Amino acid sequence: MCGNNMSAPLPAIVPAARKATAAVIFLHGLGDTGPVMPVSLNMNMAMPSWFDIIGLSPDAQEDEAGIKQAAEHVKVLIDQEVKNGIPSNRIILGGFSQGGALSLYTALTTHQKLAGVIALSCWLPLRTSFSQGAISGVNKDIPILQCHGDCDPLVPLMFGSLTFEKLKSLINPVDITFKTYSGMMHSSCIEEMMDVKKFVDKHLPPVD
Repeated sequence: MCGNNMSAPLPAIVPAARKATAAVIFLHGLGDTGPVMPVSLNMNMAMPSWFDIIGLSPDAQEDEAGIKQAAEHVKVLIDQEVKNGIPSNRIILGGFSQGGALSLYTALTTHQKLAGVIALSCWLPLRTSFSQGAISGVNKDIPILQCHGDCDPLVPLMFGSLTFEKLKSLINPVDITFKTYSGMMHSSCIEEMMDVKKFVDKHLPPVD
């Protein structure tokens, strides 16, 4: 997923080999191709970012307005897929790092029933904005694959563990899979990609 700014998105679309019956919307991490904005963490340097990141600690101030605006942007992308004939419950939302964080927040706040979430090396933004106890939205039983490297120096595994515990209080715990990868830093690995493939195959099976 990429775009040049938040008001004029330019998603990178991989054309379907035949009529599409499902979709995966995957959101980039900080610094990858996408919307450009000043980022506080990087001395206000403009760089591709879904929302401002002020700090990388569990109690750091968060860009609430920016996160909510970015989530609305993603909901528009989902709506576009629905208009193209793909039911929202045949759409998996996912992302890496900041993109994974946004995919989690969007799935928990949208009125669109989704097929699942792939959350790689990330955290749940605005976690204190969620009430204690299970959410009442359409995605309270959404399958989530959460993956994290145990040597991640940017988004430490502790963030992933805290997110996992919070998610278990918000949706049905049996729907969340939390996988860690030995030696993996803030990146990916073949084992993780195979787990992602299995998740997609399971939750977006072929339809006749």
